[in-house]
Amino acid sequence: MTNADQAELDKFSALAHRWWDPESEFKPLHDINPLRLEWIDSLVGLAGKQVIDVGCGGGILAESMSDKGAQVTGIDLSDKALKVARLHLLESGKEVEYLSIAAEAIAEQRPESFDVVTCMEMLEHVPEPASTIAACARLCKPGGWLFFSTINRNPKSYLFAIVGAEYILKLLPKGTHDWARFLKPAELSRLTRQVGLDMVEIKGMSYNLLNKTYTLGQDTDVNYLIACRKPG
Repeated sequence: MTNADQAELDKFSALAHRWWDPESEFKPLHDINPLRLEWIDSLVGLAGKQVIDVGCGGGILAESMSDKGAQVTGIDLSDKALKVARLHLLESGKEVEYLSIAAEAIAEQRPESFDVVTCMEMLEHVPEPASTIAACARLCKPGGWLFFSTINRNPKSYLFAIVGAEYILKLLPKGTHDWARFLKPAELSRLTRQVGLDMVEIKGMSYNLLNKTYTLGQDTDVNYLIACRKPG
């Protein structure tokens, strides 16, 4: 069985043509991408690294990592999003390998092939996040790095990530997130430990209503990112 929710795939596929419009429903991804890119690069030095972006969507992070000199593979199960990603390569001139394949399947084909594995804003959209995390761990070379981002599950995250972002500020389309699928940092940390990963760093991501900008810091109440390493 594929670890994917068809309703989630359909939701993002319907918006795929707007993926590279920085003023579209994907504006938050465009706004946070420089932050997450620089954070990843500061820890691993992307130049020359073999990288896989799990759940790459239209390729915003994948292309930016390629721009840093990484050799990037992006995988997703939304064929429409991948079509948009490939079309954008014609405009940008970047080189990214895009594949329509599940993380679990490519982990069987290419185990321990990547220096860096990224899985951003995806875990809250799959039925079994533990399965995705296990596949990411298998894809990573010994000594390599893995990066995950998701949303905390608490009353504040419901207020900010769903009520605020989707209904009041309209930063995201209504129904983008299901609060029950959010993961607490302790839960995500436990899932990574269960597959033998060591957590190195955790960062919170906050949105400033006054200047409409995102920053990385210590507040993990809503959005957060973690960096892990695979021993060896």
